[in-house]
Amino acid sequence: MSAWLILRYSLKTSQARNRQALWLVVTLFVCAAVGGCKRDGASRSATRDDHPANAGVPWLVDIADESNLKFVHSTGSTGQFYFPEIAGSGCAFLDYDNDGDLDIYVIQSHPLDSARAGNSDSARNRLFRNDLDLGQPRITFVDVTDESGLGDPGYGMGVATGDYDNDWDVDVYVTNVGDNALYQNNGDGTFRKVSTDAMPPCSGWSTSAAFVDVDKDGDLDLFVADYVNFDVRHNKICHSRSSRRDYCGPQSFNPVPDHLYRNNGDGTFTDITRPAGVDRHFGSGLGVVCSDFNGDSWPDIYVANDGNANQLWINKQDGTFENEALLAGAAYNAEGMPEAGMGVSAADFDLDGDEDIILAHLVGEHNTLLANDGAGSFDDHSNHMLLAAMSLPYTAFGVGWFDIDNDGQLDLFFANGAVKIAEEHAHLDYPYPFPNQLVRNLGPPSFQFEDITSIAGPDVTRLLVSRGAAFGDVDNDGDVDILVSNSNGPLQLLRNNVGQERSWLSLELVGTKTNRSAIGAKVTLERRDSPPVVRRVHADSSYCSANDPRVHFGLGEDQKPQSVTVDWPGGSVEKFDNLPANRRIRLVEGAGSPVVGEGLR
Repeated sequence: MSAWLILRYSLKTSQARNRQALWLVVTLFVCAAVGGCKRDGASRSATRDDHPANAGVPWLVDIADESNLKFVHSTGSTGQFYFPEIAGSGCAFLDYDNDGDLDIYVIQSHPLDSARAGNSDSARNRLFRNDLDLGQPRITFVDVTDESGLGDPGYGMGVATGDYDNDWDVDVYVTNVGDNALYQNNGDGTFRKVSTDAMPPCSGWSTSAAFVDVDKDGDLDLFVADYVNFDVRHNKICHSRSSRRDYCGPQSFNPVPDHLYRNNGDGTFTDITRPAGVDRHFGSGLGVVCSDFNGDSWPDIYVANDGNANQLWINKQDGTFENEALLAGAAYNAEGMPEAGMGVSAADFDLDGDEDIILAHLVGEHNTLLANDGAGSFDDHSNHMLLAAMSLPYTAFGVGWFDIDNDGQLDLFFANGAVKIAEEHAHLDYPYPFPNQLVRNLGPPSFQFEDITSIAGPDVTRLLVSRGAAFGDVDNDGDVDILVSNSNGPLQLLRNNVGQERSWLSLELVGTKTNRSAIGAKVTLERRDSPPVVRRVHADSSYCSANDPRVHFGLGEDQKPQSVTVDWPGGSVEKFDNLPANRRIRLVEGAGSPVVGEGLR
């Protein structure tokens, strides 16, 4: 970590009330000035026993090539430095064919110059079918883009997944610079583009999107984050600190309102942005996560904005939303400053029953951890949890909470990549690379974090320009893997090598009285000698990406049968007892008994 970055940060935080944070920054500055501080996973090994798989084995290994997952992203750059080219795009885990394993959808771009846009077959999004066979040593993917009809040709940004028509298969919404697209799953391995007939046109520059049942009527509505008012015809010229031509930032453009669409229940959507009130405040939206943040059993919406105040849209239960981010302490960081919000994710990392928020930010700022008090008020715990200093040297986009080693604690992965020329890489054709980061939750009582990137493996620290990240168990072996999209680079599929050493439980929820995807359901794992563990059914979060909606619990060394309670989105509550560990299990609303799938031991 460079000394000047830490000094800059110390000056910002010197006015903060958190003296512990200031002491941490000063200490790090001294370390940097005298030759650097130790920052690898061994630096605090006494705080928690290392995983038995630690000894020389990379925790995450890229298996994209060996699994025939061949995709290289292109920004479509033509030397004009169009702003969307630096933003990058996302990716998705989804089971589009309902065969029980995760397929992959990845977003592509093309030249924004209309004369060359979309002319190449490679300038389309791609769908890869997972032909997983648990009896075989590796995964094999097959490119099924052509036969599926899911090769959207737009200038791609993001993807949202969910069964919006409640027909038992997952549908896909694609965000673009230009016209967005809704694809209905036909249930036979093919998709039909229904945007024109199903919903009002959404053109401009959309980024992340999320399916969420905001009115609890049993079908999935859709929230779409929009970024800035960009027009190729009025491209702006900006430069790096060395006076080299570079990409502009969001401050050079006007932000635009996000959109909320209500599902009418007949396969169509109505734009309710204005009547719902979500156009009253807006910024340069990049990340979206939906959860019940204030504990009233209604889904709320949090939007991460790039360089301006974030929004916390609290559901008023009457079809309207109120932005309570400022009063809730979720609009800015602890110093009252807006930050470059890219990706966002929410989960209960500290086991107190409510969902906390992690925000990915720009180099020289810090990734921000907002701890929820259970009633929808937040405190910036980035310094206290030791996350701030370790993130200062990087620009992060994709982010997600996941339990990499199945010890029951939620860890973090950050997909990093610069947006301004990194001068030390100025000699490269694409001078924006950063290593990614893996950060481990030390668990109770501190719930502090340590950077374990050094043991994550060379595929994590490989210098790429990472953007989207999706999380899911792609090989059904009981741990969570990571899909990473890289701007002007190859897709990475990071297989988890350590989680299967401990016990786990994977739950697929199916709604019958509520939305089929069970998006928004709360699952509570009961534990005898420890606090209960709460997880949410979701596919949203990260940056422009969609995740495995199955609920994953790391059980540590516990191999005994488990009990969970499900709070379904419609309000009903069911308890499921004696669920065997190390199994994939389907829970169907109202069915009364689980369906137990395959396990590994």
